[in-house]
Amino acid sequence: MCGIIGFTGGGNAIHKLLDGLEALEYRGYDSSGVAYFADGALKCVKTKGRLSSLRERFAETDDSAVLSGIGHTRWATHGEVSDRNSHPHGNSRVYGVHNGIVENYTELSAYLSRRGYSFESDTDTERAILLIDCLYQSLKDPVKAMMQASSMIKGSFALGVVFADIPNTVFAMRRDSPLLACPSDEGMFIASDISAVLRYTRRFAIIEEGELAVLTHNSIRFILPDGSAREKEYESVTWDTSAAERGGFPHFMLKEIFEEAEAVSRTISGRIREMHPSFEIPLFEMEIPKRIHIIACGTAMHAGLMGKYAIEKLARIPVNVEIASEFRYRDPILEKGDVVLIISQSGETADTLAALRLAKERSVHTLAIVNVVGSTIAREADSVLYTRAGPEIAVASTKAYSVQVALLYLIAIRLGEASGKLSPCKTEQLCRELENMPEYIEETLNIRERCKAVAERCSAHHSIFFIGRGQDHALCMEAALKLKEISYIHCEAYAAGEMKHGTISLIENGTPVFAFATEEALLDKTVNNIREVTSRGASVTLFVRAGLKLPQGIADEVIELPCVRELFMPLCAVLPAQLIAYYTALTLGCDVDKPRNLAKSVTVE
Repeated sequence: MCGIIGFTGGGNAIHKLLDGLEALEYRGYDSSGVAYFADGALKCVKTKGRLSSLRERFAETDDSAVLSGIGHTRWATHGEVSDRNSHPHGNSRVYGVHNGIVENYTELSAYLSRRGYSFESDTDTERAILLIDCLYQSLKDPVKAMMQASSMIKGSFALGVVFADIPNTVFAMRRDSPLLACPSDEGMFIASDISAVLRYTRRFAIIEEGELAVLTHNSIRFILPDGSAREKEYESVTWDTSAAERGGFPHFMLKEIFEEAEAVSRTISGRIREMHPSFEIPLFEMEIPKRIHIIACGTAMHAGLMGKYAIEKLARIPVNVEIASEFRYRDPILEKGDVVLIISQSGETADTLAALRLAKERSVHTLAIVNVVGSTIAREADSVLYTRAGPEIAVASTKAYSVQVALLYLIAIRLGEASGKLSPCKTEQLCRELENMPEYIEETLNIRERCKAVAERCSAHHSIFFIGRGQDHALCMEAALKLKEISYIHCEAYAAGEMKHGTISLIENGTPVFAFATEEALLDKTVNNIREVTSRGASVTLFVRAGLKLPQGIADEVIELPCVRELFMPLCAVLPAQLIAYYTALTLGCDVDKPRNLAKSVTVE
């Protein structure tokens, strides 16, 4: 989602802010801006469009004496994409940047209007910052003003604020939206993501809800609502800027596709080796669950569908997979003995976090699968398993999906063993095969050039279909999402047997259809469904597990995937889907790593 950075320290503040915003570009944005102290005044420069436009505004600026400021990349929620709606917002006395949603901005607008304020933007952020200004004019204390504003604002926020009469000091607070305080030898930073400051520091502390961080050039103070100070220990990330750089690849997305084998290996191998022969995953700290609810959004939800397939097959425990944004609004049935399994790459996904909190209110055990250590979901869940994927920069998720699926396989095996559905010998066999999967993932990448050729052909079409049965259908959902995310081509995923129930009417001569067939028991049925679309003119590319026997001429092109256990095939089969999406977007000239209208971490509902 939107990106925040703030700095106060030893000079060149604008340069540091712009570099930090550049490191946050992957989160998705449509405008950017900075507010900074210079020549005895608080100044603000902001513009819609790419960060390069903002850099041009400072091309002739010498900021060696500029000691502090705040910066922001915006992803529009309230108000159109425009210069006036860009952050920072405020007036000559105060400026602020904001991630999140202020739900009561209409009431705040009326409150401020009655006190003589007018508005220059359509944003909820401007109301929050002007509320702080209004309270500061009355209370004459920035800490009290921000604490009171926090109690008056409904919704989510991460706020970085600077006051004109308190130079070179940055104030920060948050609720339901991530914000870090980071000390360095250069000075002190706030950031919505550690990647913004990695070139200066790996150390960070999470600004907790209900506390205020006050940054000066050589200190960070954490203040509680009663005015008392809180001492905090700083954590450190284990990766550096090199992990967040392209490393010779033209785009982050392609780099991250080629990192999937290594990422899956990190996710599974250590856990198996450390705990062999009877490996232990700290799952639920309770008896075997009666039922599991997997809650997630987007790609993580598609990974959850793979988890459902594996858990039900290996452990015979019923699993529901639900979209987080719908889960809590339908009064879900959660009973004693149930487990809610939350999946989120960032650990900050707003809808998923809300579902987690609902589960905890119902006294149901929660287990989180996340990538970001110390994220809100990781801290609030009863149990947490980290995917160990490393940083994922491209907006379209690739390796995060693979490691989530791999970890769900481990959970399924562990539950199967614990419930007695898997013998020790079978558990051992599955673990060994899963541990070998990175080799097959690497092998699958050998079809890269064939995927590129397929992508070049399909890029001329306006509508594309993906079909499959069983877990291949779940894979098709992720494949279609990837393609539409970054190429902007309309595409749909269907259970192959459902096409004839209406959607086959959309098939005409030349319509591209991608079919996946990796399960032998479903092969004949899938072949029949392929015949249904080819007889109506579809051009079919079939991805099939090597060793399965196909009728002659069943598809226009057949691409074989490695012959591995059917259960684990999605770890290989997802790669051609990702590669086709990548090369299609590339052929069409799309911004592969930063597709329009999308954000990496969705921290608003």
